[in-house]
Amino acid sequence: MSIIKANPIQYITSESGEKISVILPIEEYNKMIEDLHDLAVIAERKNENTFSLSDMKKLLQ
Repeated sequence: MSIIKANPIQYITSESGEKISVILPIEEYNKMIEDLHDLAVIAERKNENTFSLSDMKKLLQ
């Protein structure tokens, strides 16, 4: 037996049918926030110096 899940994302539309807002499950919202945070950290650190794995191992010893 298989269970088919309906699309959990819902839209709020204007009277003319234009999508103006979205309703999504909290789990999906939290994942999007986490992904956004990860992207912000990547952008913030893009100019940092990089280290090879062997150099990092030496630094940690």
